Amino acid sequence: MAIENGDFIKVSYTGKFEGGLIFDTTDEELAKENQIFNPRGVYGGDVVVVGAGHTIKGLDEDFVGKDVGYKGELVIPPEKGFGEHDPKQVETISLNKFEDNKATPGMGVEIEGKRGVVTKVIGRRARVDFNHPLAGKEVTYEYTIDEKLEGDVDKINGLLSLYTGVPEIEVEVEDKTAIINIPVALSFNQRWLMSKNRIASEIIENIGMEKVKFVETYPVESPAPAEEAEAESEANESGEE
Repeated sequence: MAIENGDFIKVSYTGKFEGGLIFDTTDEELAKENQIFNPRGVYGGDVVVVGAGHTIKGLDEDFVGKDVGYKGELVIPPEKGFGEHDPKQVETISLNKFEDNKATPGMGVEIEGKRGVVTKVIGRRARVDFNHPLAGKEVTYEYTIDEKLEGDVDKINGLLSLYTGVPEIEVEVEDKTAIINIPVALSFNQRWLMSKNRIASEIIENIGMEKVKFVETYPVESPAPAEEAEAESEANESGEE
Protein backbone atom coordinates (compact mmCIF):
# COMPACT_ATOMS: atom_id res chain seq x y z
CA MET A 1 0.00 0.00 0.00
CA ALA A 2 1.10 3.57 -0.69
CA ILE A 3 2.70 5.54 2.14
CA GLU A 4 0.31 7.85 4.04
CA ASN A 5 0.63 10.51 6.72
CA GLY A 6 1.08 8.84 10.09
CA ASP A 7 3.02 5.86 8.71
CA PHE A 8 6.35 4.94 10.30
CA ILE A 9 8.96 4.43 7.61
CA LYS A 10 12.69 3.79 7.54
CA VAL A 11 14.47 5.96 4.99
CA SER A 12 18.02 6.05 3.64
CA TYR A 13 19.02 9.39 2.14
CA THR A 14 21.76 11.78 1.10
CA GLY A 15 21.27 15.55 1.06
CA LYS A 16 23.30 17.84 -1.23
CA PHE A 17 23.51 21.55 -2.06
CA GLU A 18 25.55 23.90 -4.28
CA GLY A 19 27.68 21.88 -6.67
CA GLY A 20 26.77 18.52 -5.17
CA LEU A 21 28.30 19.14 -1.74
CA ILE A 22 26.96 16.58 0.74
CA PHE A 23 25.68 18.00 4.03
CA ASP A 24 23.79 15.00 5.42
CA THR A 25 23.60 11.26 4.80
CA THR A 26 22.59 7.98 6.42
CA ASP A 27 25.53 6.25 4.69
CA GLU A 28 28.37 5.95 7.21
CA GLU A 29 31.14 5.53 4.62
CA LEU A 30 29.86 8.48 2.60
CA ALA A 31 29.76 10.58 5.76
CA LYS A 32 33.39 9.74 6.51
CA GLU A 33 34.48 10.45 2.94
CA ASN A 34 32.88 13.91 3.10
CA GLN A 35 34.14 14.77 6.61
CA ILE A 36 30.63 14.99 8.10
CA PHE A 37 30.76 11.77 10.12
CA ASN A 38 29.19 12.02 13.59
CA PRO A 39 30.46 9.30 15.96
CA ARG A 40 27.27 9.66 18.01
CA GLY A 41 25.01 9.41 14.97
CA VAL A 42 23.04 6.34 13.87
CA TYR A 43 23.71 5.25 10.30
CA GLY A 44 21.94 2.80 8.03
CA GLY A 45 18.65 4.70 7.78
CA ASP A 46 16.38 6.94 9.86
CA VAL A 47 12.87 6.18 11.10
CA VAL A 48 10.39 9.03 10.60
CA VAL A 49 6.66 9.44 11.09
CA VAL A 50 5.33 10.79 7.79
CA GLY A 51 3.71 14.18 8.25
CA ALA A 52 5.00 14.65 11.81
CA GLY A 53 7.73 17.15 10.91
CA HIS A 54 10.65 14.83 11.55
CA THR A 55 12.32 16.08 8.39
CA ILE A 56 12.05 19.14 6.16
CA LYS A 57 8.65 19.87 4.64
CA GLY A 58 9.51 19.19 0.99
CA LEU A 59 10.93 15.75 1.74
CA ASP A 60 8.16 14.90 4.20
CA GLU A 61 5.49 15.71 1.61
CA ASP A 62 7.23 13.68 -1.07
CA PHE A 63 6.96 10.44 0.92
CA VAL A 64 3.17 10.40 0.59
CA GLY A 65 1.92 8.16 -2.20
CA LYS A 66 5.21 6.30 -2.63
CA ASP A 67 5.68 2.57 -2.04
CA VAL A 68 8.25 0.72 0.04
CA GLY A 69 11.33 0.27 -2.14
CA TYR A 70 10.85 3.60 -3.91
CA LYS A 71 14.12 5.26 -4.87
CA GLY A 72 14.32 8.75 -6.32
CA GLU A 73 15.74 12.27 -6.27
CA LEU A 74 14.03 15.48 -5.23
CA VAL A 75 14.99 19.16 -5.57
CA ILE A 76 13.63 21.22 -2.67
CA PRO A 77 13.33 25.05 -2.72
CA PRO A 78 14.24 27.07 0.41
CA GLU A 79 10.63 27.63 1.48
CA LYS A 80 10.15 23.86 1.81
CA GLY A 81 13.69 23.19 2.95
CA PHE A 82 15.60 25.14 5.56
CA GLY A 83 13.75 28.41 5.09
CA GLU A 84 14.58 31.73 3.49
CA HIS A 85 17.52 33.70 4.82
CA ASP A 86 16.13 36.16 7.40
CA PRO A 87 18.17 39.39 7.80
CA LYS A 88 16.63 39.82 11.27
CA GLN A 89 18.55 36.71 12.38
CA VAL A 90 21.87 38.46 11.72
CA GLU A 91 22.98 40.35 14.84
CA THR A 92 25.89 42.53 15.94
CA ILE A 93 27.25 41.28 19.25
CA SER A 94 29.94 42.57 21.61
CA LEU A 95 33.06 40.43 21.91
CA ASN A 96 32.39 40.37 25.65
CA LYS A 97 29.83 37.65 24.89
CA PHE A 98 32.48 35.37 23.37
CA GLU A 99 34.87 32.99 25.08
CA ASP A 100 38.20 34.76 25.71
CA ASN A 101 36.58 37.85 24.12
CA LYS A 102 37.69 36.60 20.70
CA ALA A 103 35.89 35.87 17.43
CA THR A 104 36.97 35.08 13.87
CA PRO A 105 34.92 34.89 10.64
CA GLY A 106 33.57 31.39 10.06
CA MET A 107 33.64 30.46 13.73
CA GLY A 108 30.60 28.62 15.07
CA VAL A 109 29.16 30.03 18.30
CA GLU A 110 26.31 29.52 20.73
CA ILE A 111 25.05 32.66 22.46
CA GLU A 112 22.07 32.71 24.82
CA GLY A 113 20.96 29.31 23.54
CA LYS A 114 21.16 30.27 19.84
CA ARG A 115 23.69 28.78 17.43
CA GLY A 116 25.21 30.87 14.70
CA VAL A 117 28.28 31.62 12.62
CA VAL A 118 30.51 34.71 12.82
CA THR A 119 30.52 36.47 9.45
CA LYS A 120 32.54 39.59 10.21
CA VAL A 121 34.52 41.17 13.06
CA ILE A 122 34.80 44.95 13.33
CA GLY A 123 36.70 46.33 16.33
CA ARG A 124 35.14 44.96 19.50
CA ARG A 125 31.96 43.73 17.81
CA ALA A 126 31.09 40.74 15.62
CA ARG A 127 28.34 40.05 13.13
CA VAL A 128 26.73 36.68 13.81
CA ASP A 129 24.31 34.91 11.46
CA PHE A 130 21.81 32.83 13.44
CA ASN A 131 20.03 31.50 10.34
CA HIS A 132 20.31 27.80 9.55
CA PRO A 133 23.51 27.31 7.50
CA LEU A 134 21.36 26.16 4.54
CA ALA A 135 18.75 28.91 4.83
CA GLY A 136 18.02 30.41 1.41
CA LYS A 137 19.59 27.49 -0.44
CA GLU A 138 18.03 24.94 -2.79
CA VAL A 139 18.84 21.40 -1.67
CA THR A 140 18.63 18.00 -3.36
CA TYR A 141 17.78 14.72 -1.68
CA GLU A 142 18.34 11.23 -3.02
CA TYR A 143 16.34 8.81 -0.90
CA THR A 144 15.04 5.26 -0.65
CA ILE A 145 12.07 4.07 1.39
CA ASP A 146 13.56 0.94 2.97
CA GLU A 147 10.60 -0.35 4.95
CA LYS A 148 7.34 0.48 6.68
CA LEU A 149 7.21 -0.36 10.38
CA GLU A 150 4.10 -2.15 11.60
CA GLY A 151 4.66 -3.39 15.17
CA ASP A 152 4.27 -1.06 18.15
CA VAL A 153 7.62 -2.07 19.66
CA ASP A 154 9.42 -1.40 16.38
CA LYS A 155 7.71 1.99 16.07
CA ILE A 156 8.64 2.98 19.61
CA ASN A 157 12.25 1.92 19.07
CA GLY A 158 12.26 3.93 15.85
CA LEU A 159 11.23 7.10 17.72
CA LEU A 160 13.75 6.42 20.47
CA SER A 161 16.54 6.00 17.92
CA LEU A 162 15.50 9.19 16.11
CA TYR A 163 15.73 11.30 19.26
CA THR A 164 18.51 9.62 21.23
CA GLY A 165 20.83 8.11 18.64
CA VAL A 166 20.62 4.73 20.43
CA PRO A 167 19.57 2.03 17.92
CA GLU A 168 18.08 -0.54 20.32
CA ILE A 169 16.43 0.01 23.72
CA GLU A 170 14.45 -2.62 25.62
CA VAL A 171 10.74 -1.93 25.09
CA GLU A 172 7.59 -3.75 26.20
CA VAL A 173 3.92 -3.01 25.53
CA GLU A 174 1.27 -4.04 28.06
CA ASP A 175 -2.39 -2.97 27.89
CA LYS A 176 -1.74 0.19 25.87
CA THR A 177 1.20 1.09 28.12
CA ALA A 178 4.69 1.45 26.66
CA ILE A 179 7.36 0.36 29.15
CA ILE A 180 10.79 1.60 28.16
CA ASN A 181 13.83 0.34 30.07
CA ILE A 182 16.36 3.14 29.96
CA PRO A 183 20.06 2.17 29.87
CA VAL A 184 22.00 3.70 32.78
CA ALA A 185 24.31 5.62 30.44
CA LEU A 186 21.33 7.30 28.79
CA SER A 187 20.05 8.61 32.13
CA PHE A 188 22.90 11.14 32.15
CA ASN A 189 22.62 12.03 28.45
CA GLN A 190 21.61 15.67 27.93
CA ARG A 191 19.98 14.86 24.60
CA TRP A 192 17.77 12.29 26.33
CA LEU A 193 16.87 14.55 29.26
CA MET A 194 15.72 17.29 26.89
CA SER A 195 13.70 15.04 24.59
CA LYS A 196 12.02 12.38 26.75
CA ASN A 197 8.81 14.40 27.28
CA ARG A 198 8.47 14.90 23.54
CA ILE A 199 9.16 11.21 22.91
CA ALA A 200 6.39 10.24 25.35
CA SER A 201 3.95 12.66 23.67
CA GLU A 202 4.74 11.29 20.21
CA ILE A 203 4.36 7.68 21.35
CA ILE A 204 0.90 8.49 22.70
CA GLU A 205 -0.11 10.59 19.70
CA ASN A 206 1.34 8.52 16.86
CA ILE A 207 1.16 4.96 18.17
CA GLY A 208 -1.99 5.08 20.26
CA MET A 209 -0.50 4.26 23.65
CA GLU A 210 -2.39 5.50 26.70
CA LYS A 211 0.64 5.67 29.00
CA VAL A 212 4.41 5.70 28.75
CA LYS A 213 6.64 4.46 31.57
CA PHE A 214 10.37 5.14 31.59
CA VAL A 215 12.10 2.60 33.85
CA GLU A 216 15.55 3.54 35.11
CA THR A 217 17.41 0.76 36.93
CA TYR A 218 20.74 1.44 38.59
CA PRO A 219 23.19 -1.35 39.50
CA VAL A 220 23.38 -2.15 43.20
CA GLU A 221 26.84 -2.65 44.70
CA SER A 222 27.48 -6.36 45.24
CA PRO A 223 27.82 -7.49 48.90
CA ALA A 224 31.37 -8.16 50.07
CA PRO A 225 32.47 -11.82 49.96
CA ALA A 226 32.09 -13.68 53.28
CA GLU A 227 35.87 -13.82 53.89
CA GLU A 228 36.22 -10.04 53.52
CA ALA A 229 33.24 -9.45 55.79
CA GLU A 230 34.75 -11.69 58.50
CA ALA A 231 38.14 -9.99 58.24
CA GLU A 232 36.52 -6.57 58.56
CA SER A 233 34.54 -7.74 61.62
CA GLU A 234 37.70 -9.06 63.32
CA ALA A 235 39.51 -5.79 62.61
CA ASN A 236 36.71 -3.79 64.22
CA GLU A 237 36.70 -6.02 67.31
CA SER A 238 40.46 -5.70 67.81
CA GLY A 239 40.17 -1.95 67.42
CA GLU A 240 37.58 -1.78 70.17
CA GLU A 241 39.96 -3.55 72.58
